[in-house]
Formats: sequence, C-alpha cells, structure tokens
Amino acid sequence: MTAKAIMRVGKLKSLGSVGGSEKHTARLQDTPNADPYKENIRLIGESDDPELEKIVLSKIADHTKHKPRKDAVLCSEIFLSASPEFFRPHDPSKAGEWDEELMWDFANASSKWLQDNFGDKCVRAELHLDESTPHIHAYIVPINDKTKQLSHKEMFGGDGRQASIKLSKFQDSYAHALAPLGIERGVKGSKATHTKVKEYYSSVNSEPLTLELDRLAPKQGETAQQLFKRIKSDPTIQTINHQLADHRRIIELEKRASQKANASEKLRSELENRVAELEEENFYWKQQADQLRDLPLEDVAWHLGLDKADKGENRWKGLGQVININDSKWYDFTAEKGGGGAIDLVMHVSGCNFRSSVAWLHDRFGSEGMLRATRAYTQTQATKIVAEEPAHMFVPPKKDDEKWQAVQNYLTQTRGLPENFLTALRSNGWLYADNQQNAVFTMRQLPKEAPSLKTETTGAFLRGTRGEDNSFMGYALGTKRTLGWFYFDLGGKPTDELQKVVICKSPIDALSCAALSVSAHSGMTPTRTMFLAVDSPKSLPLDFLKDIPAVTVACDNDDAGRSMGQAIKELLPQTTIARPKTTDWNTELLEYSRLESTGRPLSEKKRNRGVEY
Repeated sequence: MTAKAIMRVGKLKSLGSVGGSEKHTARLQDTPNADPYKENIRLIGESDDPELEKIVLSKIADHTKHKPRKDAVLCSEIFLSASPEFFRPHDPSKAGEWDEELMWDFANASSKWLQDNFGDKCVRAELHLDESTPHIHAYIVPINDKTKQLSHKEMFGGDGRQASIKLSKFQDSYAHALAPLGIERGVKGSKATHTKVKEYYSSVNSEPLTLELDRLAPKQGETAQQLFKRIKSDPTIQTINHQLADHRRIIELEKRASQKANASEKLRSELENRVAELEEENFYWKQQADQLRDLPLEDVAWHLGLDKADKGENRWKGLGQVININDSKWYDFTAEKGGGGAIDLVMHVSGCNFRSSVAWLHDRFGSEGMLRATRAYTQTQATKIVAEEPAHMFVPPKKDDEKWQAVQNYLTQTRGLPENFLTALRSNGWLYADNQQNAVFTMRQLPKEAPSLKTETTGAFLRGTRGEDNSFMGYALGTKRTLGWFYFDLGGKPTDELQKVVICKSPIDALSCAALSVSAHSGMTPTRTMFLAVDSPKSLPLDFLKDIPAVTVACDNDDAGRSMGQAIKELLPQTTIARPKTTDWNTELLEYSRLESTGRPLSEKKRNRGVEY
C-alpha cells in the first residue's frame, strides 16, 4: 500500500498552551508512550534556545505593530508525518522501528518544506523518534506580513469552508514536497474526518474505543475489497491501530525497563561492595604510608625537652638552643647547624651517636616509631649516596692478542666452531682474548632502525679456555644484561630487513646453531637471520622482538631449557621452539661433525640431527 502524507494544524491561543505543548514536544514532562532510551532531534532551533514562550513573545514583539487581540492565536502547531508503510515498508506493524535512511529523507524534505513556506516564522521544529512512528512538531508564529498582525486565520484559514481550502492547499504543497520519496497525498475531497493535533494525541493515549459495528457493516453492492479499504481508512480504526501498536510497544518498553532496573540494582550492589573494598585498601595503604614517613619532628622536639617558642611559628627552644622546624628539616640558630629527620635531631640535641639515638627513639616512641625514624633515615642516606656516588661503569676487559691463538684453538678444536665465524666476529671487535685467556664475547645494544654495525657496547660475556676442564664463565663487572646482547646476523643481504631471530642460551650455542643452519642449507639462508644470546626471559628484548615475523627459541634439551622456551613463547606468540637431540646445541654440533667424519650421507645427517628449525 502506498504511504500517505500526514499534516495537521493546531492553535495555541495562550502562553499556557504554548508552554504546555513545549513540555510534551521537548520532553520536559513524563510522556507514557515515549521510549526514554531514544533521543529526539531539533531540526529547527538550537538545543540551548530559551523557552518556547519567550521565543514566541520575542517574535511577536519584533515583527508586529499592534498588541495581540485577547483571542488571537499566538502560535500555530503543525504536525507532520507519513503513514507507517513509508518508514518500515517490510512490516508497518512494528511500532518504534524505521529505516534510518528513509527517516532522514523524510526529515530533510519536511524541514525544507517548513523553511520554504514559513521562513523565520517557523521558530522551532522537533523530530520525534521515541514514539510509534517518526513525526515532526513545528511551531509557526502566524504573522501577516502586510498588516504586521498575528493572524492564524489569514495563514491557515479560520473555520468552515475557508479553512478547508487553505489547509487543503498546504496539504497539496506538503504532499508535493514528499512526492520524490514515493509518498502520496490522501484522497482530495475525502469525507474522512481529520483529527486535530490535540485530539490525535488524546485518542492515541486513551483507552481502546468501542467499534461501531453497524456503521462499518457491509453496504449493499459493496465488494469485499471496497469494504476492506473503507474499514482501513476509517479514523476510528486508525486510532485503534495506533492504540494497539503503542500498547504493545509500551509493554515491551516496560519489560526492557524492568530488565535494566534489575541490572542496575545488581551493578549498584557490586559498586557498593567495590567501594567498601577500596575504602579498606585506602585505609591499609594510608597505614603503610604513615609507616614510611618519619616521626613528626615537633613530637620528637617535645620529648627532647624543647618547648614551642613564643615568637616564630616553627621555633622550639630549650637547653640553650633555638631550633626552627619545617616539616622534616630543622635548623639550630645557636649552633648554626641544620639537618633532617628524627635521628639527626636526637643526635644533635642529645649529643649522642646513631646507636644511642635509635635506642632513645625506641624508648620514647616504641618499636613502630623507632622503625619509622630508621626507615626515613636510611632513605635519606641512600638518596644522598645515589646523588654523590657514581655507579660502577662497565670497562671492557683488556685485549691480549698474544692469548688469541689459544682461545681460537679452544673454540675450534674443543667446541667445533667454524674458524671463519670466529675470524668475522674478531674483525668486528665482537670477540677477542683477554689477559686471562678468556674468550670475550661483547654485548651490544640492538639496532633501532636499519641494520648497523655501530652500536654501543654495554657489557661482555666471558668464557674460560685455559686448562682441560675450565668451567669459568660469567659476565664482566658493570655489564648491563638488559641493555646489551651478544648477536650477529647471517643470510640474505646486509641491507635486508630482518625476518627471523634465533634465540640461544649462550654465545657458543648461538654460533653452534648458526653453523648447523649453514650446513643444513648447504650455505647461507636467503633470508636475513639474527642469532641472539639470551640466558633468561628477564633479559629478553621484547620491544625489539615483538615486530619480528619469526622467532625460534633454540633451548637446551632439559627441564630448564623447556621451561625457558615456554616462557618466551607466552611473551612472543610468533615463537617456535627447537630442541637438540643431545643435551645442548654445541654438543649437537660436535655430534654432527663426528657423523660427517664417518662419511654418512648428508641428508641422513641433517634428518637425524634435527637442524631444520
């Protein structure tokens, strides 16, 4: 069925009527059939405009020459809408629902029609979306441009035939404005009675009406289709349809409101419990904070025998001393000496040492007070030490080239590492021998952007090589384990973006994995790969690794190795875990080299050693 345009006009003859209408249309009062969770839209006028009464009075004062008659219509209210078929073409019976695009087409066309026909006389237009069907309430101040007087009759017609003609012309005009949307005018000249705005709302919100069965009974010669159309177009039936739709909608709204009320009550209870928990936590942390603060120096001064001076707000005197106290600081004007904290004050006034002052505080303030004072004293002294004493800085172990051959022999013969790997590392300064014949693996910051050989050295890992069963290993003094790592890149081009990182427990394991990788691929891999030594998840460079496409943890084949691999995988989801068949990756390399010397097929060696990670 084709949607029809709806237009009705009402009169507001008093300011009370204007204000009452505004209370409804602006939702300044409770509206039973309105959905409180939907928001209406002001199409004409601003949200912060003054009351409608003031706007109307201001308009009348500015644009009329004479005082309005007592029976004059101060404001005309226009109701604009379309039948439900337009807003919800798939199911017109679903009150409170609409197609968003169709709704805005209607709102924009109606707003333009109001502005084209009434200009600035239209002082407000509200689009209601919280009832059964979208509709507009517009307020027109009916000023006659010629006479400069209020005249609803001149604009819309009075009563009878004249009103019918003028209203019909407006209805024609409005229907023409909505025609591009597929909305038609109602049957022109129809004898159907059009309900006024006030009566329309009164009927929608009233109790169900009684059907006039005799009046709607089939007429002689009337077909079933004609009867259906007559009944459907009957104002009484339309009113009942509105009532039923609104009642169904109100029931649904009440149901939703009840559900939300229950949810709100549950949330309120949860919030109350949480507030109580927070208050308890706040009390606990306040107690903790009080314990961390020093004792009030005013209390300590009083117990030391000092009294508040008559002059000077913060001055205390006694025993020939005049001491100014300002929070945790004090200054003795007589001795011209100052300090901070309860322990310092006790030592100064009593002339005792640290141990005696602690004992005195325990005697006067108990264990808790004494601990508060000693914590504050320790914190003050520690802060002073940090400010004055430089931290031990990393100094690279002294290089001893005479020891290099012995170190290289250990790494190539005992550990089976490729000599060309060691030569490359030494030429870059990443591996050398110290004067104790330790292999020194330097630890450097990771590159922040493009691959770079020039990064700051922050530490070193030492591996003893002297003697047959040398187990000496560890970090050089001053090494920052979370700011630098031993690493090197293989495969691809030096300028290629890093595609993979292999994490190993130690520098020797990292070199072993790299050697196995080269053997497995019969040469360098086509993708740029970094081999990185990390012995604990605590020193894992997460910010660097999180954006690397592939990460492999080459851990030892024991419980500690498996635990470390799993911990890293939880931190970096792109991680895969590789384990050697032997205990660790250096032993794996040595076994691989032994098998290679036996002359077994290369493919079998690769398969049996599990180096395809």
